[in-house]
Amino acid sequence: MIRRGRALPWEKQYETVAKASEGRVIRASDSSNASKMGTRVTRPSDKKLFREKLRRAVLSATKAKCIPTFQLVLNGHSAIQVAMGNKFRLGVLGSGKGSNFVAIAIACAMGKIPAEVGIVLSDDESAGILTRASERKIAAHFIPPGKFRTKLDEDAERAFVGALQMLQLDLIVLAGFMRVLKGEFLRAFEGRIVNIHPSLLPSFPGLEAWKQALDHGVKLTGCTVHFVDAGVDSGAIIGQQSVPVLDNDTPEILHHRIQGAEHELYPKCIAAIARGEISVAGRRVIRKIS
Repeated sequence: MIRRGRALPWEKQYETVAKASEGRVIRASDSSNASKMGTRVTRPSDKKLFREKLRRAVLSATKAKCIPTFQLVLNGHSAIQVAMGNKFRLGVLGSGKGSNFVAIAIACAMGKIPAEVGIVLSDDESAGILTRASERKIAAHFIPPGKFRTKLDEDAERAFVGALQMLQLDLIVLAGFMRVLKGEFLRAFEGRIVNIHPSLLPSFPGLEAWKQALDHGVKLTGCTVHFVDAGVDSGAIIGQQSVPVLDNDTPEILHHRIQGAEHELYPKCIAAIARGEISVAGRRVIRKIS
């Protein structure tokens, strides 16, 4: 069940599709399945035509007992493919206050990120990020995470995936989302999920990275924006920003200073992706030279 805010138009559609799908996912890159469904995997520039094709895809998927996805492919040597003819759209997942979300939303409103936030989802009904999104008139919804403490259960995972897929988002942005993403979620949005971590990865992955840095005695830490894969903070690095560790730092003071760097770095990296300036070769993320 998805709570908070007015009902979204995809909710009833998703319930129908989810029941019929039994958790199976059709990937846009699977041309044989797509052709059986009669579904094109490219997005037309004409919005009315796109909406009609999306409606037909949902109906076809229900009959085929599959959920369609429209995958933005990321492979070893290709630039991230940016959807043409439609505004680049972000889906944001968060569990906390939402300060990184606010920095992203402000950058979108100012035109620094050529994109818009389509929805904010949280696994915590009382999360501040939901309030901050609602204040900006952005759809904000709570989805119960299920029985596990550190990951989504299968029903919750399907609900998150279905909500995001029906809105045809280009990039999934994790902004303090405290659940490890696995399985169908990663497959549904392969190469399209980004996260920010409060250290200079690969140093100090995991929880309380600022405290790890302070305890280890490093003189320089910072934050890292990276693609999300099946590991813990192990995806390809998109960008980093350094923060000095001062002799009189406490964990709280250092964390606050790192958060300031995050609010600068995350919007810049998302903007580069939205403008199609990023390509990936192996583990290297490369900026295009204009």
